[in-house]
Amino acid sequence: MSNDLSLTIAGIQFKNPVIAASGTFGYGREYSEVIDISQLGGICSKGLTLEPRAGNTGRRILETSCGLMNSIGLENPGIPYFIEYELPKMMALGPVVIANLSGSTLKTYVDGARLLNKTDVDMIELNISCPNVKAGGMAWGLDPKSASIVTRAVRKVTDKPLIVKLSPNALSLVLVARAVVAAGADALSLVNTFQGFALDISTGQPVFENITAGFSGPAIKPLALRMVRDVITGVPQCTVTRRNREGSINLTEIRKRKKKKFVPVIGLGGIACWQDAAEFLLTGATAIQLGTAIFSNPNVISDVILGLEGFSQKKNLCPQRM
Repeated sequence: MSNDLSLTIAGIQFKNPVIAASGTFGYGREYSEVIDISQLGGICSKGLTLEPRAGNTGRRILETSCGLMNSIGLENPGIPYFIEYELPKMMALGPVVIANLSGSTLKTYVDGARLLNKTDVDMIELNISCPNVKAGGMAWGLDPKSASIVTRAVRKVTDKPLIVKLSPNALSLVLVARAVVAAGADALSLVNTFQGFALDISTGQPVFENITAGFSGPAIKPLALRMVRDVITGVPQCTVTRRNREGSINLTEIRKRKKKKFVPVIGLGGIACWQDAAEFLLTGATAIQLGTAIFSNPNVISDVILGLEGFSQKKNLCPQRM
């Protein structure tokens, strides 16, 4: 069996299913002197907003015994700057380029999407974990209705393939996933960071000025994997056609899937080795994103790709080939 890991997501060809997650890889070139960037399947930009943002004040990073807490606050130079100065350099790196779009109001999301739609960026990843400032600060992705509203609004102004990145903090992630798929998402990525809290025992005060912070790293992998499975099994458009015990394909299932748009799932959360990545792919994810693990070991990218190439000789990892 070939160890070719190439695949297609929403019409975009990837050389392999390994993507650098938003917020962990800058714009790609920051790691160019450390690793071979071209080996990646794709790169998600750091979170982009219409306007420049300075990010949060106070402490931003806290390493824990089993992960990482961050309160960066979407520091970025703004989408116009990104388009003019960063995007051309990203496009020259080789992997698929995915712009991670964030916002605080519906208008900023829509205006940002309009600008990105005029560029050569390959895909947009819509981050709906951002606070909706007109709804008391509750994240867009916590409620199916608000998640649908922002997804539908962005879908109307861009013909770029649209990935919607889901928050694990939603009360019902499956309902949110169904809502954004119905609103026009071409793919889903999940999960974003969990909300955590840390206390400075020397002062008795919260470590972060924002009180809570995003938690990522190996500790969340079992939770993320369960959520990926929940969405794949709970959203008909995300369900992967599987082989039967004899290895043949169930034609009835294929006919059913052809009647509906297939929405692939990109799994992320705590992946630190190729075995972790294989778990997500065998659960039904079409691709995976690497994030926190890159900070401590940039070579984890090549380790995961090589590991999956070897493993693919024994297992078929890409749903498109099933």
